[in-house]
Amino acid sequence: MRYLPLTNLDRVDMLATIGAKTVDDFYQDVPEFARLSGTIHGLPDHQGELAVERHLAKLAALNTAASDGPFFVGCGAYKHHVPASVDMIIQRSEFLTTYTPYQPEIAQGTLQTLFEFQTQVAAMTAMDVANASMYDGSTACAEAALMACRATRRKKVVLSGGVHPHYGAATRLLCEAQGIEVVQLPSAVDGEVELIAALDDATACVIGQSPNVFGTVTDMSDIADAAHEKKALFVSVFTEAVSLGLITPPGEMGADIAVGEGQSIGNSLNFGGPYVGLFACTQKLTRQMPGRLCGQTVDAEDKRGFVLTLSTREQHIRRDKATSNICTNSGLCALAFTAHMTLLGGKGLHDLAVLNHEAACDLADALADIPGVEILTPRFFNEFALRTPLDAEAVLTMLDERGILGGVRASRLLEGGAMGDVIIAAATECTSPEDITAYADALREIV
Repeated sequence: MRYLPLTNLDRVDMLATIGAKTVDDFYQDVPEFARLSGTIHGLPDHQGELAVERHLAKLAALNTAASDGPFFVGCGAYKHHVPASVDMIIQRSEFLTTYTPYQPEIAQGTLQTLFEFQTQVAAMTAMDVANASMYDGSTACAEAALMACRATRRKKVVLSGGVHPHYGAATRLLCEAQGIEVVQLPSAVDGEVELIAALDDATACVIGQSPNVFGTVTDMSDIADAAHEKKALFVSVFTEAVSLGLITPPGEMGADIAVGEGQSIGNSLNFGGPYVGLFACTQKLTRQMPGRLCGQTVDAEDKRGFVLTLSTREQHIRRDKATSNICTNSGLCALAFTAHMTLLGGKGLHDLAVLNHEAACDLADALADIPGVEILTPRFFNEFALRTPLDAEAVLTMLDERGILGGVRASRLLEGGAMGDVIIAAATECTSPEDITAYADALREIV
């Protein structure tokens, strides 16, 4: 056997019961390019546990961690400082061993934490109500599109050219499987305003992002007004939660639904997850909102208490009638978010956002002085796109050889490898002046 205690006869019996010919039948909806062929990095079929651990440790050693040198990677996942107290709080046994608060009489601590999380997200986004987290920002975006279609009883979704391509892909996958038309506008550094022209009477919602995937900050109030004139909803997306400490929040721009990624607060990069999706909406849409909602109430003795409300269990039990088929939430990541936000407070979040913006401005100024380098993003928070005179992949490879992770090439995200000479770079409070100098000196030498 390999690493699962099943014999060939076991597999044959299970396949016969299900009615499938081979295990590959289960993956027919997964495109060929996304499937793994062969073994993982030559891992043999038979090996002892100690040997496997050694092999995997060697593979892990090939990674470059965000703290190993100057780091300017963003595009939806950002390096921020997480206070040591956050890890201490989330590892307390009251939180670490708790799974799901079905019984409120023995889960008041967890329920109160979720209530505080919702309160923080609602305040940050300037929305009426928030749920108790989603898996991540991309699936939250997809769920927002489905929610808009339910609320408007229309089946057309329009995505701006600035929405993160991964968010767009998740939205298309979920919507198109349910017969919903998804219109994706061409990628553009400053393309949010193009949403207005794409609106029509069949549109359920338009989805814009600020700061968008290229870092551009946009006042989307006019987009919200235009959507409402067509009786459509406006969905505002963000991938950098720290930006809400400085820029105009979605609710003040007229958003009906606000979704995004909360990784930036309380959660380290972790080589890709787990993360925490943020989801908020207006009061009138509350009953259409997916996921959990924790409410505050009083018990028979008039003492304050917390309960799951509207839906006391996950709604996947209702299958096609459910508001969501996501079966759980990112509770531990949401707890880390809440712990960090509680330590920061409103002023702390604002001050942190200012530090991020200042670092990005310093980076942009340093790179703009290099002959042949052009800053493309007109208005940014802590991330921007720059054009280099060379191929972006080659530039990033040469920066990596110098110990600098210089950002994300746009062609990695965009279909057809568009913008092959464009790099998207991010700076946070963790970016030092020495990091910026090292980046600028290395890029100047390369180009």
